[in-house]
Amino acid sequence: MTHINSKSFQFLQDLSINNNRDWFNNNKPRYEAAKANMKAFGNALFEEMNKTDHIDKIKVHRIYRDVRFSKDKTPYKRNLSCSMSRATKLLRGGYYLHIEPDECFLGGGFWGPNKEDLARVRKELAFDAQPLRDIINSNDFKNVFGTLQGNQLKTAPRGYPKDHENVDLLRYKQYVVMLKFTNEEVTQSEFLQKVVAGFQAMRPFFNYMSEVLTTDENGVPIV
Repeated sequence: MTHINSKSFQFLQDLSINNNRDWFNNNKPRYEAAKANMKAFGNALFEEMNKTDHIDKIKVHRIYRDVRFSKDKTPYKRNLSCSMSRATKLLRGGYYLHIEPDECFLGGGFWGPNKEDLARVRKELAFDAQPLRDIINSNDFKNVFGTLQGNQLKTAPRGYPKDHENVDLLRYKQYVVMLKFTNEEVTQSEFLQKVVAGFQAMRPFFNYMSEVLTTDENGVPIV
């Protein structure tokens, strides 16, 4: 099935107001059907993305929450989601799809970069941020994603002056993009192609980051 079934969406809506084990166990067949629907959609998405990118694998995430260190003790997530990783060390960036009533979106980029990758990106941006600015200020990018997103420091990172000309980009701790969808869009037959188009629109951003993260400061390949 290449679209999200309205029954799957209704299950999530019902779960959001009945987030307890008794209700979930009584509605386990509905959950299994929704999970199978998400898996089938994910497999179709994987096939479509591999026509223009190199995807290593797709992962459909568990609905069960880890509540050990959370104040929110509700046992289940209110969403269905999946993520895809790109193949080989030369292709960087990850794709994510989130299906939740009134909170449906796709995202991509660098959600939790390790300290080495973050340091390398910052060095590149400190030297010359114009290539990234050209991408995120392009009409193609802004028409789809609006702006670059991600958590930021309140001031310049250590080792960089507060008045650095590119401090607005250096402050990012994450480099991600997002595209939201309405509840109605998610269950339409063309939703798969909308997701594919959204992911493909990330490609210039991913290409830039991949080049930075696979070369040293002199542009010499390191992988």
